[in-house]
Amino acid sequence: MLVQIQKFIDQFHTRLSQIISWFTLIMVLLTLLIVILRYGFNMGWIAMQESVMYLHAAVFMLGAAYTLQVDQHVRVDVFYRKFSERGKALTNLLGSLLLLMPVNIFILLISWEYVGNSWGLLEGSQEAGGLPLVFILKTFILLFAGSLSLQGIAEIIKSTLVLAAAGERK
Repeated sequence: MLVQIQKFIDQFHTRLSQIISWFTLIMVLLTLLIVILRYGFNMGWIAMQESVMYLHAAVFMLGAAYTLQVDQHVRVDVFYRKFSERGKALTNLLGSLLLLMPVNIFILLISWEYVGNSWGLLEGSQEAGGLPLVFILKTFILLFAGSLSLQGIAEIIKSTLVLAAAGERK
């Protein structure tokens, strides 16, 4: 059952990453359009510029869990790369339990009211002509911590299974 949960979480984040990967192309095209309009035609829209920021936030915040899944997150790799599979699994398990999960729980708890207040106001941009969706932008904070916690659970399961298999081989 644990393997099924882990695989479901991994598949969810893989699909999510495939969707948000298109956001980077959209950001590039929007940025190109913004530059052409501004410098070629002396025109600009705040909403278009803000949409690039929203897309960037989505790519970063929603892509973090997939980055963890494929083991491409930032890590001090000086010692880790020399560890055995068991050592890596133990490091990942302890890191997930003692660092990743507490930080994500803290982010969820501390930002819940912040995001809730934004939704209560249906907060919009302070810029004239900006997007009226700041509450959506702030929601990415909760989605970030939630999806990273979910992937943390998958990583805990993976590490536990590696350690169990290593224990059986002894």
